[in-house]
Amino acid sequence: MIAKRVDSPYQHGRSRDWLKFKCERRQELVIGGWTDPRRTRPGLGALLLGYYSDGDLVYAGKVGTGFDTRTLEALARQLTELRTPTCPFTRGAPPTGPGVNWARPELVAEIAFTEWTAEGRLRHPRFLGLRRDKPAREVVREEP
Repeated sequence: MIAKRVDSPYQHGRSRDWLKFKCERRQELVIGGWTDPRRTRPGLGALLLGYYSDGDLVYAGKVGTGFDTRTLEALARQLTELRTPTCPFTRGAPPTGPGVNWARPELVAEIAFTEWTAEGRLRHPRFLGLRRDKPAREVVREEP
């Protein structure tokens, strides 16, 4: 969304008279796994996220931004304790192969994103924090 001063003519580039606002949505999602970090990043690369639908944990995408170093390291410790050899997602197509790790779906993350794609994935997700007040089994997709 763009906002501008009524009396301001068009200006190429940034100014205080023309402002750009990004509209974003928020959703709680269950963490079902993570990817290994690359290069010098500590802890983990991205979280693998999902929501419950008719008893199935549906893969909704991954998020790899919104973390500081302390959060990455804390999440890596928590997820290592929840590690499991089998994929918890029963619908969708999560990534597989080397560098992908599965976790018991017990942690709930608050995620900001721009929209759902046609494939049911998050577009431009950003990690906001963990939700300790909501059980993972209660997490459903809030909007179609």
